[in-house]
Amino acid sequence: MTLNDWFAKGMTFDTYVDSMQVNRDELLSLYEQVTLTEEEVAALAKKRTEPWRVIVLTADWCGDALLCVPIVKRIAESAGMEMRFLIRDENLELMDQYLTNGTSRSIPIFIFIDEAGKERAVWGPRSPEVQAMIDQMRSGLPPKDDPRFEAEQRAMYKGFRERLLSDRSLWQSVVNSVLGRLSEA
Repeated sequence: MTLNDWFAKGMTFDTYVDSMQVNRDELLSLYEQVTLTEEEVAALAKKRTEPWRVIVLTADWCGDALLCVPIVKRIAESAGMEMRFLIRDENLELMDQYLTNGTSRSIPIFIFIDEAGKERAVWGPRSPEVQAMIDQMRSGLPPKDDPRFEAEQRAMYKGFRERLLSDRSLWQSVVNSVLGRLSEA
């Protein structure tokens, strides 16, 4: 399948949100709160002359998707980019073309394509600042064979999720990272 075929197969944002069962309310809340600066909107307005679209590989349960999907949705709106959403585990043929570090099916992945369906940019699953935060949080976990590992990992992910929903500096790190990638394309 071509990237245009994958785009055509994807769900609209509204259909994706309607299908959500885990993070729907939180994603919509974040979407309502995320704003872009006038400078960011002006920079994205330049992209309106290029009819790009975005394929999003995601899943409802993913904390990174909870953070990044509403932010990139705002960016896409400002740039006049249409988005389509594909559930990772239902689209492994495409997912396996966009593995993180060549090995991991990390999501979300945003594939920016032009009108002809040519890949122009790829971003995801996290901004460098969010990755650094996760690395720091993971460094405090006991070894995997430690009986406390599972409980402490659950607590770590709960704390991560709470920060995603409230820490605007993390939101801005995603905006900056995505805008940086788009400016390179």
